[in-house]
Amino acid sequence: MRAILVHGMGRSPLSQLLLAKRLKASGIEVGLFGYSTFVPFNTSLNRLVKRVAKLGDDEPFILVGHSLGCILIRAALPRLGQQPAGCFLLAPPNIVPRAARFFASNPLYRFYTGDSGQLLLDDAFMAALPVPEGIVRVYAGTAGYKGKWSPFREEANDGVLSVSETMLSDGHEPILVPALHTFIMNSESVANDIAAAVASL
Repeated sequence: MRAILVHGMGRSPLSQLLLAKRLKASGIEVGLFGYSTFVPFNTSLNRLVKRVAKLGDDEPFILVGHSLGCILIRAALPRLGQQPAGCFLLAPPNIVPRAARFFASNPLYRFYTGDSGQLLLDDAFMAALPVPEGIVRVYAGTAGYKGKWSPFREEANDGVLSVSETMLSDGHEPILVPALHTFIMNSESVANDIAAAVASL
């Protein structure tokens, strides 16, 4: 089995190295896909589609995304010649996140997130993203602060997204992980769950 790992906003492929190491140890052939929010979203999307196409049709593959990387994966699905055997979405914003709404008017947010940040604010765009076929896993972090001063109040969250914001429209229940948004890809339980799911294919 082959896998392509797609990192999150403001990160790089380096953020996925520990996850890649653990997946390789389970026998999965791993490739890392990098992009930048300083580049138009559609440019990164086209590159991801081409990267997947290079895998060919002779062997199944999976896609693993973190945060914005999950949005790239879902947006790419209708354009792929062969669908992935599984999609593993780590801390995905599957609706417009309240954090994006909060920072929407901030010039620094607009500068650093580019048009990707604006797409995260587009309800129609987010709602139109297809739900993957095959095996689908959503992982939601729960190590974020809860309480009076939290924007999430008492709702479980990873510091950036609430658990409810990670849910797919078809009602897929997320797997809860005691991790923060930025580091959920380093969770050993996430790597083990992906490896177990792949072994069942």
